[in-house]
Amino acid sequence: MYSKIMTCVLQGLDGFKIEVESDISTGLNSFNIVGLPDISIKESKERVRAAIGNSGYKFPIGRITINLAPANLKKEGSQLDLSIAISILTANGVIISPPAEDIAFIGELSLDGRIISIDGALPMIISLKELGFKKCIVPEDNKEECSLIDGIDIYPVKDLNQVVDFLNESLNIEPLDIYKEDTTEYEDYELDFQDIKGQENLKRAMEISAAGNHNLIMIGPPGSGKTMAAMRLPSIMPKLSFEESIECTKIYSVTGNLKENKLIKNRPFRNPHHTSSSVALIGGGRIPKPGEISLAHNGTLFLDELPEFNKSTIEVLRQPLEEGSVTISRANASLTYPANFLLIAGMNPCPCGYYGQQTQQCTCTIPQIQRYLNKISKPILDRIDLHIEVSPVKFKDLTEKTKKEESSKEIRKRVVKAREIQKLRFKNTNILYNSQMNSKEIDKYIKLDDDLKKICELAFHKYKFSARSFNKILKISRTIADLENSENIKKSHLLEAIRYRTVDKKYWG
Repeated sequence: MYSKIMTCVLQGLDGFKIEVESDISTGLNSFNIVGLPDISIKESKERVRAAIGNSGYKFPIGRITINLAPANLKKEGSQLDLSIAISILTANGVIISPPAEDIAFIGELSLDGRIISIDGALPMIISLKELGFKKCIVPEDNKEECSLIDGIDIYPVKDLNQVVDFLNESLNIEPLDIYKEDTTEYEDYELDFQDIKGQENLKRAMEISAAGNHNLIMIGPPGSGKTMAAMRLPSIMPKLSFEESIECTKIYSVTGNLKENKLIKNRPFRNPHHTSSSVALIGGGRIPKPGEISLAHNGTLFLDELPEFNKSTIEVLRQPLEEGSVTISRANASLTYPANFLLIAGMNPCPCGYYGQQTQQCTCTIPQIQRYLNKISKPILDRIDLHIEVSPVKFKDLTEKTKKEESSKEIRKRVVKAREIQKLRFKNTNILYNSQMNSKEIDKYIKLDDDLKKICELAFHKYKFSARSFNKILKISRTIADLENSENIKKSHLLEAIRYRTVDKKYWG
């Protein structure tokens, strides 16, 4: 007795069609799974055996062989439980007619026959749709995320009995209604820029960073408001587009971080501790999984106390910062995850935090300061667009009651408007923000008159800018002009952009 059931496995965010073949023949009782299964799939033998028996069906006697084809593809994940069980029940005649090849089954079985939620359901559904499947049976608990995709019928089920009855046409299950995007829905943050007293330069840099998606590093003493400002950055970021939301939701689905299995509607904000390893930050493991930089995709990655991170951990950010993705190679697989994030970093100027400050005496020696600063290499600094020095908050700013600070809502309006200008500018291209422009786009979209070119030349020689630094200055200038709704870059825009690239000269020379 033979049967074939279709399912899916993931490698990274890409799904692959798997044929689950069952053969039940006479002979000594045995139950074997072949086709490069990992440990979680090998363990499914006991889950499937118990689930079939506890659901009221007789488990077949004889030699049972399960083949997962193609046999040269490594399979992992407990989502194959359901397809294995259905394949056995079909081969044993419990399911009268074999399911069509355009229907797939994904789900993990509990011992009593319940079908429980799995990680990565959304990218599996997207992949199955692209592979030409018309229907898919999914766990009830995964129905919210699966309903995001149009073009494939999704049937949520609670237990094995429901699946058998549905396939035998004794139970009718309606496919899920497709999720309708609510473009007005936006989560308001409790944290607001209105809470920050003074620090106009810092808030201005944050606005430019959000408007053009420019990476930012803040250098200043403890208590100057670096972390406070960074935690409020999400409150001025634009709403995710539906396509961006799907990208983020896929990553969170794979890692098991998707809350209530619902669409992510706000830009991610990740704040890993400085003790995090390279694997936690970049991703990896025996079977590579996304790290913090991928979880921050289309959002913000905040690295507080940057020099406290392991230097090798900081250095692995080079490729993602340039390419917007990260490739993790292991003996088992080489996977690429998206990592187009906005980096916000905060650091003290020295171990004690008061180097160069007049308010308090620095207690560090010169070698200690140099070792501390050298944890941040020039190549990493070069990839960070905005460098800003944060001074301690003045007592007058803290106590003044008459001055009303600008709210996040007001700042966000300008940021959204600047983003819309960029969206129109880069229409029909793969570019979304000014920060993504390469040399070709810079020449096309950034025009400088002779006076501005002269300023660039003087600054280039005075501060010994690299070619990358110079290009970042031009891109920052373009963003500043967009915030002021100016078609042309003006002298004030260029000078402000240059100022954001000179702070590192004070500390790193």
